Amino acid sequence: MDSVMQHPLFQQATYLKSAPNLGSCPEDVGYEVAFAGRSNAGKSSALNVITSQKSLARTSKTPGRTQLINFFTCDEERSLVDLPGYGFAKVNINVKKAWEAGLAEYIEKRTALKGLILLMDCRLPPTDIDIVMLDWTKALDLPVHVLLTKADKLSKNQAQASLFKLQAMLKEQYPHATAQLFSSLKRQGLDQAWAKLEGWMNYERPVKVKAD
Repeated sequence: MDSVMQHPLFQQATYLKSAPNLGSCPEDVGYEVAFAGRSNAGKSSALNVITSQKSLARTSKTPGRTQLINFFTCDEERSLVDLPGYGFAKVNINVKKAWEAGLAEYIEKRTALKGLILLMDCRLPPTDIDIVMLDWTKALDLPVHVLLTKADKLSKNQAQASLFKLQAMLKEQYPHATAQLFSSLKRQGLDQAWAKLEGWMNYERPVKVKAD
């Protein structure tokens, strides 16, 4: 990938472990940002682009394939976390219940969790479960940043209209949340997403010194 479009921290992301519940997670220290969203909203693709890696997070056309909490370390203090996609219909009901319980416990009790990247398809209005997630994180006082994915599938005006509509709703009802347009295919919104992650993770990009 183009070296200009790589991030010095996130390009170092490497798989650490997968956990079915809070008790199996790594030590609860440092800074974590979790990625969540409806199945097939583009979560794995976004993670791969943000880390400048082609297959860090598996991509699949089968909703609900990621059934565990997946940890990727960027350095000794900071990690990205890939959460199970929600809205999955083709999963065994017992697996689904255990999976949702593990996810809830992680979001509610994980001290290292500093923010949640919530992915929504910009072509669709927020689903009922997206709203539940916004209500839940608001109650927990957990910051949220929405990536309106697949922005390349709409015209520029249509994408902006979708963003403005969501931002107006967030401002009125969910002041803990912000939003931006994002396209994994076109790498649109990458710098803005990086900046949000940097803020939550207390990270400053090294200043590039130009040679004489």
